[in-house]
Amino acid sequence: MPSPLSADRPAARPPGVGPVDALISQTRRLKGEVDAVRRDTPADAGDPRERWRRALYDLALHQLDDLDEHLAQLRDDPLRASGDHGAPGESLPVPPAPPRASLLSRVGSAEWDLLTDEVSWSGELYRILGRDPAAPPLTLDELPSLVLDEDRPGLTEMVTGCLVDGRPIDGEFRVLRPDDGVRTVHMMGEPVLGADGSTVSMWAVLRDVSELRRCRSAVSETRDSLHRHRHAAARSEHRLAVELQEAVLPAWHGPLRLPRHGPRALDLAAAHLPPSTQAPVGGAWYDALELPDGATLFGVGELTGHGVGAASSVAMLLGAVRGMAMTGTPPGPLLDCLDRLLDASAQPALASAVCLRYRPDTRTVVWAQAGHPAPLLYRDRAGRALDTPHGVLLGAAPASGHGQAEETLEAGDLLLLHTDGLVPGHTGASAVHRLLALAPRFAGDRSPQDCVREVVREFGEGERADHACVLVARVAS
Repeated sequence: MPSPLSADRPAARPPGVGPVDALISQTRRLKGEVDAVRRDTPADAGDPRERWRRALYDLALHQLDDLDEHLAQLRDDPLRASGDHGAPGESLPVPPAPPRASLLSRVGSAEWDLLTDEVSWSGELYRILGRDPAAPPLTLDELPSLVLDEDRPGLTEMVTGCLVDGRPIDGEFRVLRPDDGVRTVHMMGEPVLGADGSTVSMWAVLRDVSELRRCRSAVSETRDSLHRHRHAAARSEHRLAVELQEAVLPAWHGPLRLPRHGPRALDLAAAHLPPSTQAPVGGAWYDALELPDGATLFGVGELTGHGVGAASSVAMLLGAVRGMAMTGTPPGPLLDCLDRLLDASAQPALASAVCLRYRPDTRTVVWAQAGHPAPLLYRDRAGRALDTPHGVLLGAAPASGHGQAEETLEAGDLLLLHTDGLVPGHTGASAVHRLLALAPRFAGDRSPQDCVREVVREFGEGERADHACVLVARVAS
C-alpha cells in the first residue's frame, strides 16, 4: 500500500462500495460452509488426525473472520484503508474495539517523516503496541524501546535497511504490553522517495498476528502429534508382523534331518535374508516337515503384500499346506487347493510357491510349482534347473490346475530352493545362472548348512530391495 507522499507512485484508489459488498457476501457464505464442516469435527477427538483437521478449520475460520472485518473496514472507512493518516503529527482517534477477536483484526499504520521529524500513527496502532492514545507517537529511535530485547536487533536491521538501502520491510517482532503480556507484531513498509531519489520518509503497516501464530502453532503441534502417532503405529505394526512371522516360520534354520528315524534321510538348512534397508515384513516363507508315511515335504514361496496382512496370509497358507500334506495330498493337488483358498479369502492375494515331497526309500522327489523358480539340482560339481511342470501363480487362475514332475536323486545330490530377490539385481535366468555358478563350492561333503552360508556370503551383502528365502536339502544316504 504506497504512501500518498511517494513522489514516484500515486496513492491507490479505493475500490467502490458495490464490489466490496459482493466480496463480503462471498466471504460470509464461505465462512458458513467452513463452520458447518468444522462443527462435525469433535473438539476433543482422541485421534490426532481429527485434532489436526479441527485446528486447520479453526485457522481457516479465523482468517475468514479477519477478511470479513477488513472488507467491512474498506467499505465503511475507505480513507483509512487507503492510507490517509491525517495531517503530520496528528494522531487519529482510537476506534472502538472490534465486536469479536480475529487473527488480524488489529491493523495500524504509521509514517515517519525524515525531513521534519514528524510522526503520524493511526489510532489502532496505539492499541496494537499497548500505548496510551494521549501519548505522542514514537520516533524510529524510540520504537525499539517497546520491543523485547532479543527482537530489537532484528527491528533495527529492518529499519536501517529500509532507510539506507531502500529495502522493503517485512518482518516480525514481539512487544510487551502492560494489559495482556507479549504480543507478536508483523510489520510491512517501504521508503518514500523524494524527487532526487533520496529517502524522505518511511511508512509501515503493522498487524497484531499473535492469534495467527498461536493457531499456526496449534496446527504444527497437532501435525507433529499425528506424525508421531503414525510412526508409533507403524512401529507397532512392524513389531507385530515380525512376531507373527517368527511364530509361523519354522524355528529351525539348520541343520535338520528328516525323517528322524530310518536308514535314509534328507539333511536340510534354510535362511531368511532381510532387505538392506528398513522395509515392512514381506510374504517370503520356507517350510519342511516329516509326514506320517516317512516322506518329507519341503518348499518355499512368496506372497504379495507387506506387513501384518502379508504375515497373517502366510500363516494361513502354511497352516493349509501342513494340514493337507499330513493327509497325504500330493504337491500338485495341494497347490490346487491353495489356489482356491487364496481366491476365496477375504483379502485376495497372489502367491508363488514350489512344493516337493521326498520319499527316502526310493530317493525320488515329486514336486509342483505355482509361478515359482524351479529347484536347482547340484551333482558332481555341476548344477541344473529341474524341468518345470505346468503351474501359474496361486490366486491368478484357480481352475488352471498344477502339474507334477518326478526326479530320482542320488546320494550326495543337493537341491536348492529360493524365492525371487535372493540374488540382488538379478531375476529369472540371470539369477539362476549366478546360483548355478556356486556348484564347485557345494561339491564334496559340504553340509546344507555350509551351502547356505556360501549363498549368504555371496549374495547377502548386496542392496536387497525385499525379503528372500533360501532352502538347501542334501540326500544324506
